[in-house]
Amino acid sequence: MKKIVLTFVAIILLTIICLFTYEFYILPQKSIQEEQQLGSETNSDNNTENDNIIVEIPEKEDTKITMSVIGDIMCHNSQYVDAFDGNIYNFSYVFEDIKDYISSADISIGNLETTFAGAKKGYSNYPRFNTPEQLATNLKDLGIDVLSTANNHSMDTNYDGIVSTLNYLDEAGIAHTGTSRSAEEQNTILIKDVNGIKIAFLAFTYGTNGIPVKSEYSYSVNLISDDFILEQLNIAKEQNPDLICVNMHWGVEYQNKQNSEQERLANLLFTNGVDIILGSHPHVLQPMEKKTITLEDGSTKDCFVIYSLGNFMSGQTKERTRNSVILNIELVKNGKTDETTIGNISYIPIYMYKNTSKSKQKYLVMDIEKAINRYNSGDHFISSSTYSTLQKELTRIKDTMGEFID
Repeated sequence: MKKIVLTFVAIILLTIICLFTYEFYILPQKSIQEEQQLGSETNSDNNTENDNIIVEIPEKEDTKITMSVIGDIMCHNSQYVDAFDGNIYNFSYVFEDIKDYISSADISIGNLETTFAGAKKGYSNYPRFNTPEQLATNLKDLGIDVLSTANNHSMDTNYDGIVSTLNYLDEAGIAHTGTSRSAEEQNTILIKDVNGIKIAFLAFTYGTNGIPVKSEYSYSVNLISDDFILEQLNIAKEQNPDLICVNMHWGVEYQNKQNSEQERLANLLFTNGVDIILGSHPHVLQPMEKKTITLEDGSTKDCFVIYSLGNFMSGQTKERTRNSVILNIELVKNGKTDETTIGNISYIPIYMYKNTSKSKQKYLVMDIEKAINRYNSGDHFISSSTYSTLQKELTRIKDTMGEFID
């Protein structure tokens, strides 16, 4: 009887163990396998569906920007006396008629043909310029982004004047190229990224009006020499810019056409990586042209040069020194190839107007065509003689510059 009871108990325990094993081990494993099989089937279905999906990557669009360029920014004593209100100097009124053209551009460039050595040095006129530094702030408000400081007046207030000028431009927030406070600064190429287009800026001048650049400050002014230009261009190309733009202070004053040396230097620049040349020094306009250059490897590229932009702002009265242009250069970066090319080139004719009927704020950089149209509409805000002058200057500008370039 005792054996029967023990056998019965053993059977019950074995049954319990079997049930426990099935519920807590075999059944969960079976569920996992079924889920894995179901997941595999689902993934297979999804993969089949995904194989039929074509993902289209949108093409990268072209990038277009406008570079606006102005000529020589000078300041004779008649100008800074006119801009003084008894307390401060303020030149902003000079730019009111054309400000929108400059400020609306993606990047705006000019040539600063004076120095900012400070009031303690004493503000001065030709032949050694020292201009009220408030002009730097007014130029920034106008929309100027980059100034070339390499020209024959760079040393007008000596090396200290170069340092002071660059310091004032830094304070105003205007980038600069062509003069330097150290060798390191001279060899640091100005690069501006404009909406994804990287532009390298350099500037060179033929001389400094006979004022010597001391050997210990040899880095302070970028003087034109073939070897030095090539060295600087090599440094620029190491930065892999999309374009290289160079301001050249060259040529002969008051000549309306470039000379053979300007053409030689232009060819040197173009064949060594430069895309755009902006000329200055003659104080009058000289021609512009878009050229196709053949490089050493046989490839070709389009380049642009304007040999002289004339005066943007000055107190000069010599013939043709009061007319100029705001030059607009379209730059296009191809979305597929990332190649950047020069597009349309146009210009706005301008004139440095002086209203002698006013006692103050006489100067105005005037939009010539807008003024002529306004006069023709019956608004005789200028004299008939000034109207005739504007017509004559417009003809001169178009004769020199030619048609817009597509």
